[in-house]
Amino acid sequence: MSPDRETLAWLKLALVAELTPTVFRKLLSAHATPEAICGLDFSALARSAPDATAAAIVRGPAPELFDATLRWLDEPENHVVTFADKGYPRLLLEISDPPPLLYVKGKPELLDHDALAVVGSRNATPQGSANALAFSHELSDGGFTIVSGMALGIDGAAHLGGLSGSSSSVAVLGTGLDIVYPARNRALAHRLAHEGALVSEFSLGTPAIASNFPRRNRLISGLSRGCLVVEAALKSGSLITARYALEQGREVFAIPGSIHSPLSKGCHVLLKQGAKLVENSRDILEELGVAIHKPKQNSKSREDVDANPILVQLGYEVLDFDVLCQRSGLTPETASAMLLTLELEGLVSRLPGGKFQRVR
Repeated sequence: MSPDRETLAWLKLALVAELTPTVFRKLLSAHATPEAICGLDFSALARSAPDATAAAIVRGPAPELFDATLRWLDEPENHVVTFADKGYPRLLLEISDPPPLLYVKGKPELLDHDALAVVGSRNATPQGSANALAFSHELSDGGFTIVSGMALGIDGAAHLGGLSGSSSSVAVLGTGLDIVYPARNRALAHRLAHEGALVSEFSLGTPAIASNFPRRNRLISGLSRGCLVVEAALKSGSLITARYALEQGREVFAIPGSIHSPLSKGCHVLLKQGAKLVENSRDILEELGVAIHKPKQNSKSREDVDANPILVQLGYEVLDFDVLCQRSGLTPETASAMLLTLELEGLVSRLPGGKFQRVR
C-alpha cells in the first residue's frame, strides 16, 4: 500500500541530510505539519533554518534514495513511525533530542512497550554473556522488552535472552535498516525482524560511521525505563549509554565483578557514582515497582523452534561446540548465547565433554 500524503511529506523531510532533528522540530513548531513545511519557499524556510538547510529542503531528497525508501516500505514488515503517530514511543518524547521519524523493521508496537536497556562489552567474558542472557530472559518474562544495540558480546546475548522471554527484544542500530552491522550478527538481525524489532533514525544506506553510535545510544536508553550494564571497560560505549540514561532520568543498574577484571571496572565506576548494584533480575523488577510473578509461557510456534539454526544442525545427534559452529555458520559468541537460550528453554541439554544434544 502506498504511503499517504502526510507520510510522504515526513519522508521527504527526513531524507534531507542537512536537516537535523533539532531544526526539524523547530520547523514543525513554526509550521505545524510536514506538508506545510514542504510547501514553503526558501525565504520562508530560512526564517527558521540555516540557509544551507533551507536550500536543501527546497531541492528535496535525492530521488534514488526517496524511491528506494518507498520500495522498502512496500515490504509488510517495514514501517516508519513519526511524531504524528499514536505509536511514537512516549518515553522518547521525554528526551532532549527525539528523532522526528524512526524506521522500523518488525513489530513497531514494541517501541512503546515497557522496556529495559541491557548493554555491555563487545569482548564479553563467557560469564558476562551468560549473565546478560539470563537477566534478559527473566526481565522479558517480567514484562520488559529488552533494548540493546545488536553489537557483538553482551548486546547479542541480551537480545537472545529477550527473544526467549515473553516480551521480546528491540535492537537500535547506528546504520540504515538495510545494513546489518556487524555482519556476524546477520542471523540475529533476521530473528529480531521476525520476532522483535529493528529500529533506526538513520536513512537507508547509512553506513557504520563511528559518530552515529553515540547518537544511537541515546535512543537505547531513551526507549527504556532503566539501563543495566552487565560488563564494561572504562572506555566502553556502554558507559555513554549509562550517562544518557542518567541525563534522561532513567534508573541505572550495574552487575559487580572481580576487582581484577578490566571488564568490571566500568560497572564499578557506575556503582561508585550511584548506580544500583544488582545480583539478580528480581533486584531490578522490585526497584521498578513490578510485582514478581511466574514467567509467562513462551508462545513460540513449532515452526519457529524447528527453524532455529542450532536445533537444525543438532538434529538428535550429540555434537561438540566447534562442530555446531562450523555446521551452523554462527560465530562462537552467537552460538554460545543461543545454546544458553535453548538450555533455559529446556530444548537442549549440555553433556560432559562440551557436547550438546537436543531434548526429545
